[in-house]
Amino acid sequence: MNDLELLNVEIRPHRSLSDRGFIILISIITAIHCVTAAVFLSMGATLVPFFLGLDVLAIIVAFAVSFASARRIERVVVTESRVRLIEETPRRRVLVWEGPTAFTHLSAETEDDRIVDLRLSVSGRDVPVGRALGPKAREELKRRLEAALQQARRPRALAW
Repeated sequence: MNDLELLNVEIRPHRSLSDRGFIILISIITAIHCVTAAVFLSMGATLVPFFLGLDVLAIIVAFAVSFASARRIERVVVTESRVRLIEETPRRRVLVWEGPTAFTHLSAETEDDRIVDLRLSVSGRDVPVGRALGPKAREELKRRLEAALQQARRPRALAW
């Protein structure tokens, strides 16, 4: 049986700092730390430059972790028979959650008329979806998911 794909949504986390912006920011931080280290060295504090170097290294590691999480893609696929939540990274693709379309329920938790949590659930198992999105984008995702689930549940004419 050929399973018709009704929705295939790719959710990518947004990061406002580009690679070029990161290099500029690290260059500025490094320059400030070098000037500060020179001042402390002139006063005889020989360990301060070492700790300033560790500070720059910690900032670089923090940004590396942030950039790695930005490459993680969440994909929601709705077909006539299944709903799948897939997590993709540059190295692997993992099926996080799967359920039959007919029994999958979409729930939204709202706060001040804004969706703060969107979940897919079936048989007591649930999974958050669209965590990387803002409230307006989450609302759009909810609308599209509900439409796809509704379309999948519609009775279809048999082709003889």
